[in-house]
Amino acid sequence: MDKLTVKIMSHSCKMADITDEGVSLVEDIYKRRQPLPTMDAIYFIQPTKENVIMFLSDMSGKTPLYRKAFVFFSSTIPRELVMEIKKDTRVLPRLGALKEMNLEYFPIDSQGFMTNNERALEELFGDEENNRKGVACLNVMALRLATVFASLREFPFVRFRAAKTLDPMTMTTFRDLIPTKVAAGVWDCLMKYKKTIPNFPQTETCELLILDRSLDQIAPVIHEWTYDAMCHDLLNMEGNKYVHEVPGKDGVPPERKEVLLEDHDPVWLELRHAHIADASERLHEKMTNFISRNKAAQIQHGSRDSKEMSTRDLQKMVQALPQYSEQIDKLSLHVEIAGKINSIIRETGLRELGQLEQDIVFGDAGMKDVIKFFTTKEDATRENKLRMIMILAAVYPEKFEGEKGRNLMRVARLTDDDITAVNNLRMLGGQPDTKKSLTAAFGGLKFDIHKKKRAARKDRAGEDETWQLSRFYPIIEELIEKLAKNDLSKEDYPCLNDPSPTFHGSPFAGAANPVPPPQSMRSRRTPTWARPRGSDDGYSSDSVLRHASSDFKKMGRRIFVFIVGGATRSELRACHKLTGKLKREIILGSSSLDDPAQFITKLKMMTTHELSLDDIQI
Repeated sequence: MDKLTVKIMSHSCKMADITDEGVSLVEDIYKRRQPLPTMDAIYFIQPTKENVIMFLSDMSGKTPLYRKAFVFFSSTIPRELVMEIKKDTRVLPRLGALKEMNLEYFPIDSQGFMTNNERALEELFGDEENNRKGVACLNVMALRLATVFASLREFPFVRFRAAKTLDPMTMTTFRDLIPTKVAAGVWDCLMKYKKTIPNFPQTETCELLILDRSLDQIAPVIHEWTYDAMCHDLLNMEGNKYVHEVPGKDGVPPERKEVLLEDHDPVWLELRHAHIADASERLHEKMTNFISRNKAAQIQHGSRDSKEMSTRDLQKMVQALPQYSEQIDKLSLHVEIAGKINSIIRETGLRELGQLEQDIVFGDAGMKDVIKFFTTKEDATRENKLRMIMILAAVYPEKFEGEKGRNLMRVARLTDDDITAVNNLRMLGGQPDTKKSLTAAFGGLKFDIHKKKRAARKDRAGEDETWQLSRFYPIIEELIEKLAKNDLSKEDYPCLNDPSPTFHGSPFAGAANPVPPPQSMRSRRTPTWARPRGSDDGYSSDSVLRHASSDFKKMGRRIFVFIVGGATRSELRACHKLTGKLKREIILGSSSLDDPAQFITKLKMMTTHELSLDDIQI
């Protein structure tokens, strides 16, 4: 494999999965490798000139490195490279396969993937006089996004957010056209797939909506209160890796242990999208249930004196031990993580701060409240102050044009880098217009009506204060619901496909239309999250991994949403939530998945400047 395909594989499977298939060695194509002339080799590589030269040098000559080569390319191979391979008569008889896999995306979970364009924000939204980097970035992104549809054998209706200009006379900029360009790139690939991929559908089987980060500047920086988001926001995790200390037995010092928080862990799978307070309560419940039901646990917890136990009881206890240690390890790991998160929330006064963030977004607080908060809460961290100011700047961009914004940033003691990040976030939303008010933050939705609607649904009477913090939701939640009901504006979100009869028929029709939606070409695998709320301990027979719901196979056509410039955990959660609500699998794709700290770092690296009148070409 090459650097990219190693990354694709490590996102898709574990090393054990590869060795289970009978592969004895995994190597980097660019490292010196030992000749193994009695063995066959599988190449999974990008179709680049360097890779093809490398592969040919391995397999040509009198003594090739391997007996036979089975070559799989991660995306479409250019014609001239195929000719290059065909020319080498020594290699041809040693070829077992030469195939385009079209697999250049990186799965995050059962409903999320990324194209791994980590610098997209900087290359596409930065103020580059020269768009060369931007164009190259979009081309790679469109190609990788298209491989999702190649591997799933899905042919989408391609919809995208249309360019917004100040008025018809104004030139659109490169940034305005980002979703349009990605849509065009994906369309080109799809047209090739229709001709070249066996069994690729010839009519539309799903929907794709292409958006960009300027649509919602609040979601990447606001505190999201679910267990998953809090883990990644507040704990120093590397990707999904969490390091914790396991107490040593019999006086042995504690050891550091790495664990992966991912789909293989049923407790994680059940709790990841729960509010942190709910997750903590459920963990406490699981622990109590476990101890009350498990003999070995009772002894460990000293609820009964072992002297009083019969031999039969002791035997039962021993039988229970191996399972006990695995289960209690998983549970106590999550109890430890949740405990750590809760103490950070307490120590940093995060609940009050989170309340103010959400009040700003829903129009219940403004500039004065933030100033009051900063002057009374001296101990708030600089990063939290920065995030609060970013939310304010997204909601009231015009207030940051003059002295007001500068004063506020001084009160918060922001660094020059922080101020750059605030300005870049503001520019991400397009040119601030003094007439814009709260609507700026929510992509031009009528905010007052919106607010009443959300408040009526979210602020439930008698709800514990903790749940108030789940009031915020990302914009894509509303867009996906509109798309599913066929209420999404055709002007703002045009479709590239020729409007065939099906376009106005079943795929977009709501409940009024009785035509059953066409199914995807491939058989549906049931994701592991399609299950009831989970068992007490996350392990008994009705637990997450064992309970595959068959409802998934009856769902309507999929909806894919792709965000250029990075997606957030709240957006991924919204897709999981809406899958259950709309009875359609919602899949989120993006150039990257960013936690707040990563997003802010990327904003600092952008080199935008505010447009002056001279820059606007009429």
